[in-house]
Amino acid sequence: MWCFGHYGTPVVVFPSNAGVAHEWRESGMVDALGPLLAAGRIKLYCPESNISQTFSTEGPLSVRMQRHHLYERFILDTLVPFIRKDTHQPHVRMVATGCSMGALMSSLFALKHPETFRSALCMSGRYRGSGFIRGGASEASYFNDPLAFVPNLSGHELERVRRQTHLTLVVGRGPFENRCIPETIELGAWLKKKGVPHHLGVWGDDSRHDYTWWRKQARHYLAQLV
Repeated sequence: MWCFGHYGTPVVVFPSNAGVAHEWRESGMVDALGPLLAAGRIKLYCPESNISQTFSTEGPLSVRMQRHHLYERFILDTLVPFIRKDTHQPHVRMVATGCSMGALMSSLFALKHPETFRSALCMSGRYRGSGFIRGGASEASYFNDPLAFVPNLSGHELERVRRQTHLTLVVGRGPFENRCIPETIELGAWLKKKGVPHHLGVWGDDSRHDYTWWRKQARHYLAQLV
């Protein structure tokens, strides 16, 4: 895990399909957020992910979903306590963010664990988990597919999300965003229908699926979220 900043709202950065912790440093995202870091408004925590062993691979579905479950427990049982100790705030709630596959991961942590993640900034994501989780269906894959379980949220589980978290969904209309656009808009529509606090930002035709635009989007929206 890589950390950037000294203090401020803790922001957990989930990497894209590459799954590497230093991705935001190498891509210029950390430099783009320099003013927020220098002002003590945010501190970035960038863990690696095992996405290549779960969503982006072949093999038995049960094995892949177990690996994802272990990663989820790592975030909640190891990383979150570390962040709370590091910030000297034993109950601090944090922001989840990421681009591409990191956006899917951010949405899952905010929707499934709103007591811990008070908001999520999801950039250029795809939210139909079944499009990645091939090999059948199971309860575990269902609950890692926002466009499967969000339409069915109700009762106490829906109220948990309504009261405690906010999702910002961002997508561009430019190159390589074609698969992201309909899924982002569809998830936004379901969040609206369910009364879940959210913002849907659809950027213009020049906004591409790359770090040139993610730097601009992260700078713009994180400044509002913290």
